[in-house]
Amino acid sequence: MNRNKFSFYKTGAALGAIMLLAACSANMIPSKDVWYMQHFIIMQDFERETYKALTEEGMLEFQRLFWEARSPESRQVFLNRLEVASKAFKKENSSQPWNCDRARILLLNGSPANVEYEQNDNWMMSVTNDRQNSGISERNRENIEARTAEVWTYPYKQFMIKYAFTFSPPKNWKLATGAFAGNRYLGALEQQSKEQTYAIEDIESYTKKLEGLSRKK
Repeated sequence: MNRNKFSFYKTGAALGAIMLLAACSANMIPSKDVWYMQHFIIMQDFERETYKALTEEGMLEFQRLFWEARSPESRQVFLNRLEVASKAFKKENSSQPWNCDRARILLLNGSPANVEYEQNDNWMMSVTNDRQNSGISERNRENIEARTAEVWTYPYKQFMIKYAFTFSPPKNWKLATGAFAGNRYLGALEQQSKEQTYAIEDIESYTKKLEGLSRKK
């Protein structure tokens, strides 16, 4: 796979990055709101705050405005990634394949430039990318020790940003937030993904429309 070329957009704080990663826990997402579960990882902070304050009617209008404020190309990128996630992670979450940690990072940042597997005995295996799964391997049927980590690497400027997912039998991979010490530019990578891949075209007009939505009393 060709590595994406990133340009510097905005520097994020490491603390903010860790908080965002922690928010990937499914326990923090409204389980009945499928649209929000699919989109919250690509939303700006002000969008998440606004959405949670809206009535059901307001939420439906927000969903329309969310993609109206972005280019058709951005929405197509999201739909393409959603399709990849739905196929790649179906065994991990059969009813909602996009509702797992690896899927959420895929939706935000796209397919990683490289995927590796690391175990406590320092064994490492590189995974070659292919057209079918964009380099994301499904290893649920293999006998893997619980301490195995799946590491996704993304380029950012001259740096390599890494996400680590730990294997949880029988079939889950959980984001290991404690593995990001020293991952100084992770927050900047994620913010860049939001502001470039999912750019808001006219933020002033968009925020005014959001202000007019029906809110909970």
